[in-house]
Amino acid sequence: MAEQGNGNMEAANSEGEGRGIELQVIGQYIKDLSFENPHVGRLQMKDGENPTLNVEVNVEVERASQDVYESAIHLTANANYSGGKIYLLEVKYGGLFQIKNAPPQALEPLTLVNCPTLLFPFLRRIVADVTRDGGYPPLMLDPIDFGLLFLRRQQELAQRSEKQ
Repeated sequence: MAEQGNGNMEAANSEGEGRGIELQVIGQYIKDLSFENPHVGRLQMKDGENPTLNVEVNVEVERASQDVYESAIHLTANANYSGGKIYLLEVKYGGLFQIKNAPPQALEPLTLVNCPTLLFPFLRRIVADVTRDGGYPPLMLDPIDFGLLFLRRQQELAQRSEKQ
C-alpha cells in the first residue's frame, strides 16, 4: 500500500508493521545543458529532406550522504541531415532523493527506476522547450520505461558474468 503526501512516498512492509521505505524528493535541477545549432540559417531555406534523429538515455546514480542519493538522467539527442549536423542537445537532469528504511537490495531499483521516473516529465519539458527555442519543432520524447531498461541491464550483466 502506498501513501503520498508532502512529497513523501511511503510503502508499508508486507506485515504492515513498522516503517516502510520512504522516498522524498529533496530537489531537482539541470546539472548540465548544451545545445549546438550550427546550420540553422541554411536549414531554414532547405525543405523536403527528413532528418535522422538519434536519442540516447542513461541514468547515473551517486550517493551524496547517508540516506541521500543523486539520480540523474543524461540525454543526448543528435539530429542530422545530408549536409551535416542539424543540432546536438545534451542535457543532464538530476535530483536529490532521501531514501529511508530501504533494504540494500532495494536501493538500486529505487535509484535507477523510481527516481528517474519522477524526474522524466521535467526533462521532457526542457528538451521540448530547448529544441523549440532553437528554431525547430519541439522534440517530444516518448515515455521511457525505466523498469524495463533496468531489467535489460540486469540481464546483460548476468549474460556477461556467465561468459566469464
